[in-house]
Amino acid sequence: MTDYKNPNLLNKSSEARQGRENQRYNEETGARIVAGCICLNETKDKVIMISSSKHKDRWIMPKGGNELDESELETAVRETWEEAGVEGIIIKKLPVVMDSRGQKAPVIKGDFDSDHIPKSEFHFFELQVEQLSTTWPEMKKRERRWCTYSEAKHELLKSKRPELVDALNMSSIQKDTEVKTVDEY
Repeated sequence: MTDYKNPNLLNKSSEARQGRENQRYNEETGARIVAGCICLNETKDKVIMISSSKHKDRWIMPKGGNELDESELETAVRETWEEAGVEGIIIKKLPVVMDSRGQKAPVIKGDFDSDHIPKSEFHFFELQVEQLSTTWPEMKKRERRWCTYSEAKHELLKSKRPELVDALNMSSIQKDTEVKTVDEY
């Protein structure tokens, strides 16, 4: 069993990695392997969401392509640091989530453009947040915020990311039932 609580997994760089030449693909399906974290607070009633770097009004989970020189866990921890400035303890690996586009998703290896997103498989880890840094590599590209389960689910569906809802559902987040109105706070 892998020690998911190893604090030495994070090599905190001040700049995010760029490029896709070192991306890892599933040899059987051709899917691009993506890894990230579902970042929960200690009471597991809130999750960190980040704004998409391409679509500022869309909110997602920190994640990115698994590279040839990293394990999925190392990629998840690195991407969470680069995109959200979050550090914490990995609690568990979640089941793999497949691309929601199914057979319609193209298989593309190597370089691809934003009009042709390759088929992907998502490897998420549940992380208990211990620290939110005030500076991190992508802080000028992204915003971050805490969301309840229903707020996060709403944002992910609005962003057309049902596969990320699947990952959220597999985490230990407490599932509230409805979004409160302003008068209820």
